[in-house]
Amino acid sequence: MTTQEEFEAAAQRAQQLPSKPSNTVLLQLYALYKQATEGDVTGTRPSGFDFKAIAKYDAWAGLSGKSKESARQEYVALVDSLMAN
Repeated sequence: MTTQEEFEAAAQRAQQLPSKPSNTVLLQLYALYKQATEGDVTGTRPSGFDFKAIAKYDAWAGLSGKSKESARQEYVALVDSLMAN
């Protein structure tokens, strides 16, 4: 079980990664963070040519149904693995 303090510490560490992760990993970090803090995605999917917003929405929507606790655990594990590289 990941505590809120461990999650917040991981969020701080994510800002200081030794190298910039790929866009895929960045989207995964974003989606896990949003799912852990807010739960399932809300609002409507962006449209038009805002591809970054669409990608972020889709990544978060892909985690719908995942518990906040599970998302926190996965987020911390992902940040830890990125810090080890």
